[in-house]
Amino acid sequence: MSGQNVIAIRPRQRARRFAIDLGLVSMLVMVAFEAMVFLGMVAAFLLTRSIDGAVWPPEGQPWFPLGETAINSAALFASGGLVFRAARTWDNREARIGPMLFTAIALGSFFLFFQGVVWFNLLRDGLDLTSSHHGKFFCIIVGTHAAHVLGSLVFLGVVWLRLKPFRDEEAPTRGALSRSAFSAARICWYFAVGIWPVLWACLYL
Repeated sequence: MSGQNVIAIRPRQRARRFAIDLGLVSMLVMVAFEAMVFLGMVAAFLLTRSIDGAVWPPEGQPWFPLGETAINSAALFASGGLVFRAARTWDNREARIGPMLFTAIALGSFFLFFQGVVWFNLLRDGLDLTSSHHGKFFCIIVGTHAAHVLGSLVFLGVVWLRLKPFRDEEAPTRGALSRSAFSAARICWYFAVGIWPVLWACLYL
């Protein structure tokens, strides 16, 4: 035995691979792009106000009903809190996150609908794209935010359906929903919720 050649067999070493979630990265890129778009629009709005020196809101036009806006905003923030709570309980397989997401979608829809009523009344009373430069920027900014909220609600709705909420298997298996899809939907919704106070402070005050 001592005179025989011994060949050491070593297991093949695998090259290290970094797991990159392309869907999540794409959502982060999209949110970053939207943030820059909103920043540009708000900066243009504030610059126009400072150059024109006109009164905001325009004289003779109604302003935002603070009571209704506060209620709608509270619903939006509560929706964001529920999505955050659902994310915190993701690893607890005994917790059902479907009802939390459904309530979050309902609250987000409440915000979009009733805040849309407020915006419609402003448009009806003359604050539109042709009323002034201020009105033009205002309509574009709030319209863009409304579009993002609507798209985010659709995304959350798809996520909720992938949980298979009408079956008993949601809690142990999370249905057909993956963590990455849920994370992408959360980022999209967090942006819709988080940008709203900034827009409210810049546009409404």
